[in-house]
Amino acid sequence: MAVLSFIGNILVLVTAIRRATKLKPPELLSVNLAVTDLGAAVTMYPLAIASAFNHGWLGGDATCLYYGLMGFFFGVASMMTLTVMSVVRFIISLSLQSPKEKISKGRIQLLIMGTWVCALLWAVFPLLGWGKYGPEPFGTSCTLAWSEMKENGFSFVITMFLINLLIPATIIVGCYSGLALKLHAAYKSINNSNQIPNILKMHRKLLIIAVLISMGFIGCWTPYAAVSLWSVFRSSESIPPEVSVLPCLFAKSSTVYNPLVYYLFSKTFKREVRQLKWTCGRSKASNEPDSNHTVENANHAPCDGQRQNIPTVNQSPRMQTEAEIKVYTMECL
Repeated sequence: MAVLSFIGNILVLVTAIRRATKLKPPELLSVNLAVTDLGAAVTMYPLAIASAFNHGWLGGDATCLYYGLMGFFFGVASMMTLTVMSVVRFIISLSLQSPKEKISKGRIQLLIMGTWVCALLWAVFPLLGWGKYGPEPFGTSCTLAWSEMKENGFSFVITMFLINLLIPATIIVGCYSGLALKLHAAYKSINNSNQIPNILKMHRKLLIIAVLISMGFIGCWTPYAAVSLWSVFRSSESIPPEVSVLPCLFAKSSTVYNPLVYYLFSKTFKREVRQLKWTCGRSKASNEPDSNHTVENANHAPCDGQRQNIPTVNQSPRMQTEAEIKVYTMECL
């Protein structure tokens, strides 16, 4: 799982760098989500794997504090990013027929900065005495010490669940439900399915990707949240360690889920990954002398992701508008 998470999110970031000049402002949120997933994988998985092989936590209280803080920090950052993503996507959907963005790149960057500041504040609160980090019942992982916050940290638990889980989940469901209704109404108003604008098809595909990513994250973390709340209101000893480890592993699998969704549903990501693989293969082949290498390069067709500047003659305004929408759709997908 650690290897898949690392490779998958690295591919997301590499393809984003390769398309840096073509990235739309909302796509920066997907990049930020990949950063949170990769950060969790790099800072947490090595220590967790080593502790699992050791059949006990390594490093004592210091590493336990570090592990719990990193997990909480990147978890909140991911949830806030998904929430902002849903709101931004809904705002853009207010005019489904327009290919122009309604939120600037600068505003998206401010929103991304806000997600990190929020995550940092919540991760630091237990260090300041509001909440507490501690080991998991099964002994090979650390997180918030749920069972030790029944009295002193109860307000932290309730506030944290409201602000970082329930309210964001409600916003996400509300925004995507509203977007789905708008898309349904737009499709219903079109009698001929062959006349559906490309921009509507783009919004539909982006909606599917966003919903799968958001619901996947919430679905992965809900069992863990339920077990954690049970530990607060009841006793963690009532849950066998071998049972409590399953929600924890399921929650950590959320870092693997997002790149898989991108690959299955995003033509751009799939195309960039294949092109990256082809580029690596070409670089390897270029080190070997080949008499046909020049001929193959001359006959090689351009990549799907590259647009050629084909001059157009006597285009009507309507044809030009449709061409702009088509180009916008291809770049976003």
